[in-house]
This record gives sequence, C-alpha cells and structure tokens, in this order.
Amino acid sequence: MEKIEKLFAMLNEHAEKQEKEHNTTLLEGIMDGLEAWLDGEVDFSQQGATKEDVRKAIQIAILKGMRKGSQPNHQMTPDTLGLLVGYFVEQIFAERLEKEKISIMDPAVGTGNLLLTVMNLLDGKTVASGVEVDELLIRLAAATADLTEQPVSLFRQDALQDLLVDPVDAIVCDLPVGYYPNEEVALDYEVCAPEGMSYAHHLFIEQSVNYTKDGGYLFFLAPTHLFESEQSKQLHKYIQKHAWIQAIIQLPDTMFANKAHEKSIVILQKQSEHFKAPKEVLLAKVPNMQNKQALAMFFEKVKMWQEGK
Repeated sequence: MEKIEKLFAMLNEHAEKQEKEHNTTLLEGIMDGLEAWLDGEVDFSQQGATKEDVRKAIQIAILKGMRKGSQPNHQMTPDTLGLLVGYFVEQIFAERLEKEKISIMDPAVGTGNLLLTVMNLLDGKTVASGVEVDELLIRLAAATADLTEQPVSLFRQDALQDLLVDPVDAIVCDLPVGYYPNEEVALDYEVCAPEGMSYAHHLFIEQSVNYTKDGGYLFFLAPTHLFESEQSKQLHKYIQKHAWIQAIIQLPDTMFANKAHEKSIVILQKQSEHFKAPKEVLLAKVPNMQNKQALAMFFEKVKMWQEGK
C-alpha cells in the first residue's frame, strides 16, 4: 500500500499544480503527469512497485479527477468487478493459458481499468486491443498500458461502426448503458429497436459477438435487468441465434449506491459447430465480499460448474 500511496501522491501533486498554473481540469493534469513520466521528464516510479501497484495508483488519481469533473461518460470499472471478471476469464481459459496466449478486446475501454486489471491478473498470457471514442479517456488508457508494460493496441473510434480489429478469443466489457444516438448506424444491427432509439448496451453485445472468434467467450458487466427491458425481445432472439448463455452472476447490492445501477456478470459463448450448448447455465449470486466463508463457497460452486462443463 505504501508504494501505491507514494505513487498516487506524486502524480496527484503534479496534476494539482498543472490545474492551478495552466487552468486545466485535474484529469488533464493527470494525463500531463503520465505523459511526462513516459517521456522521462519526471520520475514517479517506486522501487519494487509491481505493474498492479502502478495501475492502482493511476486508477486512484483518475478516480479523483473524475469525481472533481462531472462528465457522465467519464466512469471507471471498480477493481473488485475487474478482478471478478478476470477470475472468470482465467477459469474458462485455464487449459489454453497453460499452452498459449489468448487475445482479448474491450470495445468500451474507457481509461483501460477493466482490461488492464484482467491483463495484470493473467500477466504475460494475453495480447489485447481496446476501442474508445473519447480522446482523453483513450490517452489515459494508452499511458497506463505503457506504464504497466501491457501489450494493448488502442483504436479511437465509435465502437459500433466497423472496427479495424481481428476477431478475438475473449471480449471483456463494462457495457455503456443508455440510448445510442446514431439511429442510422443502429439500423444495421439485428437488435435495433423497431421504433425510436436503440439501447447502446444491446448494440455493444451484438458488435462484440461480431468480433469474437467462433467458440470464443464474452464477459459483460451488464445491467441486472438486461433481459427484462422493453427492448429485450430482440436481444433474446439475437442471443438464441448466435450465442449460448454460459453464466449469469448477480453482484452484491452493497456494491451499488443506487438500485437502478445494479449489475451482473453475463458470460456468453459464441456458437460454433465445434462446441455444444452448455449442459447447465451457471446462475449464482456473489455474496457480500466481507463474508469469507460464503465467498469460498461461491468460488467452489464456480469451480464445480467449470469442471462439469
């Protein structure tokens, strides 16, 4: 913790100085600090700090910057959720990871926190790409990836238009929730709403399936009521046709300040003639993280499900 705190303090001090002297936002000040660190103009490094220490220190600084600003699209996936997603990626790809690297993409990469948490967990066993439309967020993701020495190719564009990436083994994504404003682009999607604007999170699911290899897996942080909304009929139809639901894991309510923002981890597998639909869909609820015994039982249940597949 001491290394993380020192790193954060130095980065935060630099950002606050930039904010004051150059009339920037705190987030822009952090970006300036990260770029100066990469260029060798300043040195924030701490002896013995791991990649995960560096990611966490940068994440805390960015979170502070986001809280100070108020852009609704500037949000970050909390560490606990990133580690849970990483755990499921590790479980499902366990055999492959013993022999080779896997390719991962996050089509809504933001500052890169979810993707880099998963990559740090599977250290050295992944190659990754990320897509993000917001310029400041993608610059923060690029700097954090460089400073944690993780191989990520980043693309700045609207992820719901044609992408310049090859299909991957796994998608990880904290789905952007809300309506997608570009109705013309939405018309190309099977999950497009019959009238009015389509849900961005539904379009992101379809686009993610498009860029997953046959038999590959998709790990979404999705609204808990994903399959109960007024547009869920098209989504159900689409998933039945193209993917298999492997697991729906409800997250503890204590993680979310507002009931409307509650999320679940939804794991899909893209259909392939080389694989069969799962014998059993894992339906589970993550217990309160403070309850060690219940948590151990939850992970045991996941292990048994994985072994029984």
